[in-house]
Amino acid sequence: MKKLEEYVRSIPDFPEEGIIFRDITSVLQDADGLHMAVEGLIDQLKDVDFDVVVGPESRGFIFGMPVAYELHKSFVPVRKKGKLPCETIEKEYALEYGTAIVEMHKDAIKPGQKVVIIDDLIATGGTIEAIIQMIEELGGEVVKISFVMELAGLKGRDRLAGQDIVSLIRYEGK
Repeated sequence: MKKLEEYVRSIPDFPEEGIIFRDITSVLQDADGLHMAVEGLIDQLKDVDFDVVVGPESRGFIFGMPVAYELHKSFVPVRKKGKLPCETIEKEYALEYGTAIVEMHKDAIKPGQKVVIIDDLIATGGTIEAIIQMIEELGGEVVKISFVMELAGLKGRDRLAGQDIVSLIRYEGK
């Protein structure tokens, strides 16, 4: 049986020279790879007491939804600004060149709810940091953060110090 990292396509010198782009779409395009990734995320949560899964647009939707479904939990999408129809809470965060804003519905997290965040990749941790702030502002508690892949060289874990973070695949570089 193949290991999950064997389903990840590595593309050298993209988006710039010296960078190895880790392409998650090759995992999604293979039924065994997708199954392995989702089952791996579910396994990471087997002893975690939580109420809701939060997933950022768009690959957090792809991986978070089947986990929420399988574990019979609710799912909360985090979207880019302007994509949600009801009253929202938002956070701005830094990108490599500029800033971005993510938002979620104000009624998505209830006070006291225990939350798991699921996404495809942790790089610098900026998006997840903004999501944690929104969850806490709404009265929720982040109890675990699960990723399919981690680019350890970008030090996202450092930015999210104090959080319970797991990843299925860890790449030491950027």
